[in-house]
Amino acid sequence: MAEEETPDNTEETPAEQPEEAAAEATPEAEAAPEPEAEAAAEPQAAAEPAEVVAPKERRRRARSAKAAKTPARPARTPEERHADRLEERTRKARARRARRLSERTKRAERTTPAETTPPREHGPGKQKTRQGVVVSDRADKTITVRIDVTRRHREYKKIVRTSNTLHAHDESNDAHIGDTVIVRESRPLSRSKRWRLVEVVERAK
Repeated sequence: MAEEETPDNTEETPAEQPEEAAAEATPEAEAAPEPEAEAAAEPQAAAEPAEVVAPKERRRRARSAKAAKTPARPARTPEERHADRLEERTRKARARRARRLSERTKRAERTTPAETTPPREHGPGKQKTRQGVVVSDRADKTITVRIDVTRRHREYKKIVRTSNTLHAHDESNDAHIGDTVIVRESRPLSRSKRWRLVEVVERAK
């Protein structure tokens, strides 16, 4: 019986050894792939996209960085601030005076002698002149003149004839009905007269 048990024990020993060896090899095998897993994780981390910053946030960060670089102004007393403001105002006033003086000098150089002469109180002006036919001479020193206007219509190109009447001053009652006369614009001579007789071009037959 003892002899039979011995071979069994010997048979179990080699079987146990490979199991122990496999058990010992397993931690090593598990430990071995760790560098490979780390190497595989590094490209994944590198492949991750960089942080996307909105334009508004980017500008805010840039302003913050610029403000951080700018040195802070030293604290000033109210008297110092008042003195600085007064100096600034004086400098600007001096610049304004110099600019106005230069503009005045340039303007004087550009001015011609004719422009320096004072203008007349009443300029000659340019009065309108019209030619028409006398349609009434009943009133004293006044004639009614019909002005005929013939023009082409801008859109339809048709000849359009229009007329209007006006009252003119005739000092010597020279013009009569049917006469062709020339009248010129003048100052108001009465409630309705703003024209004056210049000449009689053609007498009525």
